[in-house]
Amino acid sequence: MSDNAATTNRNRVPQATWDFWLIKLMAVTMGETAADYLSVNLGLGLSRTSLLMVGVLVVALIIQFAQKRYVPWSYWLAVVLISVVGTLVTDNLVDNFGVPLAVTTVVFTLALAGTFWAWFRSEKTLSIHTIYTTRREAFYWLAILFTFALGTAAGDLVAEQFGLGYLATGILFGMIIASLAIGYWFLGLDPILGFWLAYIFTRPLGASFGDLLSQSQQYGGLGLGTIITSAIFLAVISLTVVYMSLMRRGQDGAAA
Repeated sequence: MSDNAATTNRNRVPQATWDFWLIKLMAVTMGETAADYLSVNLGLGLSRTSLLMVGVLVVALIIQFAQKRYVPWSYWLAVVLISVVGTLVTDNLVDNFGVPLAVTTVVFTLALAGTFWAWFRSEKTLSIHTIYTTRREAFYWLAILFTFALGTAAGDLVAEQFGLGYLATGILFGMIIASLAIGYWFLGLDPILGFWLAYIFTRPLGASFGDLLSQSQQYGGLGLGTIITSAIFLAVISLTVVYMSLMRRGQDGAAA
């Protein structure tokens, strides 16, 4: 096995390939609709749903940290669950504690910036290509949590409080992500900065289209409901994870 292959196999998170961004977008969309389904449709309420999902997330992260390498099913299970929890954190602050969306957006921006500052001070890098220690992985997942919470707050702020609606908000954040891609491919945008900005903005993009599909026409949606919308995206996530697992098995076999 070459040194590059050995380094890749030590990394505990995936490379940012097309299937990574596809499943990440599906995961954040499902995080939005699943949180609504549990708290509203099943009648659990925000508080009980939050406690339940935090407990499930803790178990999923224990499994993920135990892998010591990138395993698609455990990694993406953690992403889906942390997407749900990130949504619930913001919803609790806004709905249960009355914190304005503008304030939550600023708070989570500062929390994410603080996480990056502590991460870089400790590890001298924010790269996702060298997540091969427990401390780096802990920083990584903390940053992921804050990106989901921040994306939820920013997306709701633009769609609801600024009155743009779900479709216009999705298009807006889609254009921002497209501009980041252009900056990366043609203008020399730093890849680490570009990755984390894209990771943040895919959250409100996915959440906006999730709300567009699931919410009733009365609130500007298409009325598919949270059950159908969640099922569609869960199916896409599952198929993509199977594809990733098969591709990784072939790559591991070739690298051995």
